[in-house]
Amino acid sequence: MYYVLSITGLAWALITAGFLYQWLGSHYDRKRFTTAGRWVEIGNGQRLYLLEKGVGEATVLFESGIAATNLNWFHIQEKVSRFASTASYDRGGLGWSSPCRTARTPSNIAVELHELLSEAGIKPPYILVGHSFGGLVMRKFALLYPEEISSIILVDPMRCEEWPPLNPTRQAEIDRGKKLSGYAIPIARLGLARLAVTSLLCRSGLIAEQLASAAGTGGRHVLGRVRGEVSKMPQEVWPIVAAHWSRPSYYAGMRSHVEAVPETVREMQNAAPIHGIPVLLLTPGKSSPLSEDCLKRIGNNVNQVIASESAHWIHLDEPQLLIDSIQQMVNAASSQEVIAVG
Repeated sequence: MYYVLSITGLAWALITAGFLYQWLGSHYDRKRFTTAGRWVEIGNGQRLYLLEKGVGEATVLFESGIAATNLNWFHIQEKVSRFASTASYDRGGLGWSSPCRTARTPSNIAVELHELLSEAGIKPPYILVGHSFGGLVMRKFALLYPEEISSIILVDPMRCEEWPPLNPTRQAEIDRGKKLSGYAIPIARLGLARLAVTSLLCRSGLIAEQLASAAGTGGRHVLGRVRGEVSKMPQEVWPIVAAHWSRPSYYAGMRSHVEAVPETVREMQNAAPIHGIPVLLLTPGKSSPLSEDCLKRIGNNVNQVIASESAHWIHLDEPQLLIDSIQQMVNAASSQEVIAVG
């Protein structure tokens, strides 16, 4: 009996210590890593975290991939802010923003982004830059608010035909993502996610490797993918990535994004083409180029450029290509303003 009570007491002590470790770490992260940006209230108690840099007439807006935050643009935004006004943010449910209150579909997110810009006082014209899932968000934003858009850059945008319901063979991938995200929420609450990602990104990585090995082949596969993707980002943001990945709310937000993929596909597969707005599409050299028919479904003024050295994360594989593309769009917007004034 004494042995059982001792084991129970030890278990509760470890659980309590885990909760305390996570709470204190999260509190410290928030104080340490959020001073560069600000939170903007968009209604119903929801606040989105916004990071602004640079000055200029047109504002370059960055929209990240499906589970990514403003950190995904850290290097790009820093460089672009030297010649333009820029803004990146964390969607509801991700990063430092509050939990999402609507399904994570392009239309809902586009409306929230517009509210954010309005409340933050960031006025058009906008140059939209969206990666992967964020490319669909920016397409929808341009369809909803075309008069506010100067131009658009789509960085390997998500291809609807590759996902359910158009491609039901990948439903298992979505189900697995939802399940893993759900498992990660209580793990993060106990501080174990913080222990793992801090080890991986801020220390030797030994603890992360041990936890991944304990999870089997799947755990080692996830660890390898995480290492490969994060290694492309500047090391100075790794501690902030670890802070994001330590939060239970991050995994809840990830699950909301993943489970909305079929609804996103249904919404965007027959979306109207964008008319009258220049669109630059950056396609990885390691992927098949989009056909002319696909380009016409995006818009009537779409130019596709192949990023020959890139995989999906073009902005991390060939950042200068994107920076130069944005500069061209900014210069074009400035020329149009001069003509309009003249």
